Amino acid sequence: MGNTADEFLIAAEDKAFDAAHRNIINYNIGKYDAAVDRGLSRLINLDTAKKKGHLIKWKAMETLDKLLPEFEANFQRRGGKVIWANDAEEANREILNILQKAGAKTIVKSKSMVTEEIHLNEFLEQNQIESLETDLGEYIVQLLGQPPYHIVTPAMHLSKEDIAQLFNKHFGTPVDATPEQLTQKARELLRDKYLQADAGITGGNFLIADSGSIALSENEGNARLSTSFPKIHIAVVGIEKIIPSLVDLDLFWPMLATHGTGQNLTVYNTILSGPRQPDETDGPEEMYVVLLDNGRTNLLAQKEQRQGLYCIRCGACLNACPVYKNIGGHSYQTTYSGPIGSVITPHTKGMEDFKHLSYASSLCGKCTEVCPVKIDIHKMLLLNRRDAVKEEKVSKAEKWGWMLWKKGILSRKLVDFFGGGLKNRFIKLLFKKSWGHYRDMPHVADKSFSKQWQERGKNDLH
Repeated sequence: MGNTADEFLIAAEDKAFDAAHRNIINYNIGKYDAAVDRGLSRLINLDTAKKKGHLIKWKAMETLDKLLPEFEANFQRRGGKVIWANDAEEANREILNILQKAGAKTIVKSKSMVTEEIHLNEFLEQNQIESLETDLGEYIVQLLGQPPYHIVTPAMHLSKEDIAQLFNKHFGTPVDATPEQLTQKARELLRDKYLQADAGITGGNFLIADSGSIALSENEGNARLSTSFPKIHIAVVGIEKIIPSLVDLDLFWPMLATHGTGQNLTVYNTILSGPRQPDETDGPEEMYVVLLDNGRTNLLAQKEQRQGLYCIRCGACLNACPVYKNIGGHSYQTTYSGPIGSVITPHTKGMEDFKHLSYASSLCGKCTEVCPVKIDIHKMLLLNRRDAVKEEKVSKAEKWGWMLWKKGILSRKLVDFFGGGLKNRFIKLLFKKSWGHYRDMPHVADKSFSKQWQERGKNDLH
């Protein structure tokens, strides 16, 4: 077991028995569940919508080599520039080149998981460029020096009292400030930053091939401000975000909103197709889209697990997952946590270090049930486990243990020969540590069912 797996177990146990954390998460996810139930009830035929979304994403991933150049050609036609980045290092280097060439010193950023994935804020800071998160949740976790806790709601692990104390410490606001007052304070602080910023950086919810556009969904308006005021706009988008046509948003926008937050539509939905045109009054003078691979083509090469790339990052599987609800987002130590993160991370960041995430599941199937694009998530987790064994990424003890168990369990003689006492000692010896010291070991009966049946049959005959 590697260091990452050991750290995961320690962090998971720590969070699972943190009562305050559990209360906050249960409260926040409870509110989410109620909103989503209301949102989904408005969709006439949910299953058909999911199947359609799955089909569109299937087609997009199967024709990725055609759709990405189509997007590039259409985006460039409107004066935009496209950068292809193989990995995080390349993406960061290209972004820095653009900013340095323009003499940019301050950046405003809207919420983007892909920039978290490449650790852009830290990289820009090292190069003396201030990068400020403008989404309220992201702003809060940036003040705390933490990564986002959740792919949709970055500060889900904090109560309003925690945030009031944080603002009191940094800005001297009252320690009993209401959420409205805290939001107002953040708004005051951020408004000037938009006007002063040299560049704006965003992600992209969808890349639209036939119009050469990026689509952004948000609830606060910060993405629009980040892309309207500064002279330069850089959008960093994973290559899997491509959809064939503008008309596909008719399906994906409501599905993303209902599954993400329970809304019919997010408050602000923006389609950007390049820099400011001669007849337009606002928008940047230059617009760049960084198309990021960063391990995605490794997943694309896996025919059976490829559907992990259909994900539209709604976060529904995280909120449904009993493991996520107990151990929290930070325990995963990856940008994408929860069930979908456990599917994709072993392929994008390496099976060696992240295979353990595929075991962090009860396989209850709730993640698959709630997915708006019908990704068979719990099946993907099993396939990852299979691949870890096939690629011999498991320890010798694990390998031999299962080999002996298989040999024993396939032989009725051996099953009956080893009594319950011996089996219980054997279970304790091998599994006590991994089972955890908070849980009791399962107790095996002294005699197997077969043995008891035989004895009962003999007694009945007499």
